[in-house]
Amino acid sequence: MTTLDADAPLPDDIETAHRLIRELLETLRQQAHLNDTLRHQLEQLLRRIYGRKSEKLDPNQLLLFAREILEAAGPETPPEPGPTPAPGPAPAKPPAKGHGRKPLPAGLPRKRIVHDVPLEERLCPDCGGERGCIGEEVREQLEYVPASMIVHQHVRPKYACKDCQGNVVIAERLPEPIEKGLPGPGLLAHVAVSKYADHLPLYRQEGILKRFGVELARSTMCSWMAATADLLAPIVRAMLKRVLTSVVIQSDDTSVKVQDHDGKGIKTGRLWNYSGDHNHRFTVYDYTPDHSGDGPRRVLQGFEGYLQADAYTGYDALFRSGTIVEVGCWMHARRKFYEARTSDPPRSHLVLAWITGLYSVETDAKEARKKHPGWDDATWHAYRYDLRIKHSTPILETIRTWLDAEQVKVLPKSPLGEAIAYALNHWAALIRPLEAGFLEIDNGASERSMKPIALGRKNWLFAGNDEGGKTAATLMSLCTTCKEFGIDPFAYLRDLLDRVSTHPNSRIEELLPDRWKPVEATDPPGRKG
Repeated sequence: MTTLDADAPLPDDIETAHRLIRELLETLRQQAHLNDTLRHQLEQLLRRIYGRKSEKLDPNQLLLFAREILEAAGPETPPEPGPTPAPGPAPAKPPAKGHGRKPLPAGLPRKRIVHDVPLEERLCPDCGGERGCIGEEVREQLEYVPASMIVHQHVRPKYACKDCQGNVVIAERLPEPIEKGLPGPGLLAHVAVSKYADHLPLYRQEGILKRFGVELARSTMCSWMAATADLLAPIVRAMLKRVLTSVVIQSDDTSVKVQDHDGKGIKTGRLWNYSGDHNHRFTVYDYTPDHSGDGPRRVLQGFEGYLQADAYTGYDALFRSGTIVEVGCWMHARRKFYEARTSDPPRSHLVLAWITGLYSVETDAKEARKKHPGWDDATWHAYRYDLRIKHSTPILETIRTWLDAEQVKVLPKSPLGEAIAYALNHWAALIRPLEAGFLEIDNGASERSMKPIALGRKNWLFAGNDEGGKTAATLMSLCTTCKEFGIDPFAYLRDLLDRVSTHPNSRIEELLPDRWKPVEATDPPGRKG
C-alpha cells in the first residue's frame, strides 16, 4: 500500500488519488474491525474477571423484536393435548406451602430435657393436694454436637492348651479397607466426602484433625484416598457399564491442573463426565492427561445411541461410524450470540429472542408434566415431541433462513460471524431434538455435573499427579451420583468400605447407588466389642 507522510504532497492525477483513497478506506476498515475485535475480547475478559457469570438479558431488549418473532411464528394455535393417560385415582392436591419453621427430620436422635415444676408449686392453692400431670408441652431445639475421634481396639484373645503348653488358636483377622492400616472405614469415608463432595482440601483437614489431637500428614491421607479409589473402582466400572446402556449420554469436560513430576512444573489434565439418561441416572467421571479424543473413544467403546456434547472436535471420530449420533447444544450456540451482543446488538438480540422462544416451548412441556403427575416418561416424551414439531420447528426454520442470509453480510472473524458459523456448522446436531421427545435441547445437565469440579479446584487447586486425577474421578463419580439419588455420601461410602472387600463380584450391582440398602445395625457383624 502506498504510504505518505503528513506533509507529503498529494497526487495530482485523479486515478492515483482514487487509488489512494480506496487503500486508505480499506486500511480504515481493517483498523475498525481490529478495534471491534479487541474491544469484544476486552469486554469478555473483564466480564469473566469482574462480571456476573449468568447470561441474563434485559427482557425489555427482547421486546424490541417482538414483531419479527410473532410474524415468524405465525398465528398462535393452542397445542393439542398429548396421549391420554390410563384412568386412575385423582392425584391428591399438594399441601399448601407454609410460611413457618420447617419440622426437624424425624430420623435425628432426640434427647429429652425435662423442665419440671418444683414440688412446692405442684400443690393446689384451694385444697392443698398435689396436682397431677395432664400432659406436656414440647419444644424442639436443634443443637450441634462436635464430631469426635474414637479409637477402635480390635482385640483377638489367644487360647492355648494348658496341659500341652501349645496349640495356640486365635480368631481370624477381619477384612479391612486398608490391610493393617490405621484408618477405619468411617475415617476414610469422612476424608473422601470432605474433599470430593464438600471441596475441603487435605491440608485443611490436616488442621481440623490436629484440633482433635491427631496428627496426620496430608501425604498420608492422599495415599488413603488412592487406596480407597482402587477399592471402589469396580463399583464405578459397574456404573459406567449401566451408563453405556442408555439411549442418550451427555458428556462434557473441564481442565484441571496437575503437578508434573518429570520436571515440567504444572501441566493441564482433563476431567470428563458421562451422564446416563433418565433410566440410568449415574454420572461417571474419567481423567485423561491431555485433551485428545482418546479418552472419549476409550470410554464410549461399544456404545450405540445419541451423544450430546459441545462441538469439541475430539468427538468427531465417534460420529463417523454412524452408531453414535451427535446431538447439539443450544446453550453453547446461544452463548456465542450472547457474547456478540455488544459488537452487533440488533442482530445478536434478534437471534437471542428466537432462542428464548425455543426454551419457552421446553418450559411449557415441563409445566404440562407438572399438571399431569400420572404421565409416565413415554407419555411425556410423546407430548413434548408434538409440542416441538408444532412450535419449535417454525422458529428453527426462521433461524436457519436468517443465518443463511446474514452469513454473507458479516465479517467471518467478527463475534457475530463466528456465532453464525458455529450454528450453521452444527445445524444438523442442533435440530436433532426434533427427532425424539426424550432428547434435550442443551447439555445443561452435563454442565451442572461439572460444577463440583469447578468448586473443588478453587480449593485444592491441583492434583498431585495423574494417579491423583484418576482418584478424584473415581470418588467424585460416587459422591455426585449419591447426590442425584438423594443419598448421604458418607453413609454410602462408609458402608461400601465395610462390605466391598467381602462382597461377591457377581453381585456388585447390589452396591450401586440406585439399589444400595444400608445395613440397619450401627456396627457391622464381628466388629462389636
